[in-house]
Amino acid sequence: MDFLGRSLWQETAASANEGKTGLAMCSFRVAERLYGVNITRVREILGPTQPWPVPLAPAFVGGLVHYRGEVLTTVSLRVLFGLPRLEEDSSVLVVDSVGGCYGLLVDRVVEVVEVEQACFEESPANLEEGRRSLLCGVYKLEKGLLIEMDPAMLDPLRLAFDAAPDARAAAGWEFASGTYCPLPGVPQ
Repeated sequence: MDFLGRSLWQETAASANEGKTGLAMCSFRVAERLYGVNITRVREILGPTQPWPVPLAPAFVGGLVHYRGEVLTTVSLRVLFGLPRLEEDSSVLVVDSVGGCYGLLVDRVVEVVEVEQACFEESPANLEEGRRSLLCGVYKLEKGLLIEMDPAMLDPLRLAFDAAPDARAAAGWEFASGTYCPLPGVPQ
């Protein structure tokens, strides 16, 4: 890690993008759709893994996985998209977040894809707000579409607070600057 908290791998990925008009995206499949996350936000790809279940956790929590001596909470994209869970092991993308990192459970990782900014379109306005907030937009590729996910919106802490607005308000918390913090004037 350097003084900014970036890994050497992220620095290499960032320097590979310098001077290019496109972005490198880590692409993956959930069901038959192709999704992607900016490669600079992906710390590592873990092979097929069976996460440990977490009793009483929100449905979107796919479970816990061991990662370099740490325990990561995973987010099941299948559950977020209203799809049934996979019977076989899922791949895990370890994604950087403001508060550390978390895992994204995906059906399978495909490849690193170079996408051009000129091929980007905003998320459709007719999408349900909850789903639209998880997406950055869509890239048109030669063989279909790549849907870019917003890693900040997939953070398990953010999803938990967004799923329980009454509890969040009662506790006097709000989401600001990429993290949850107390509302001014609310005793903690």
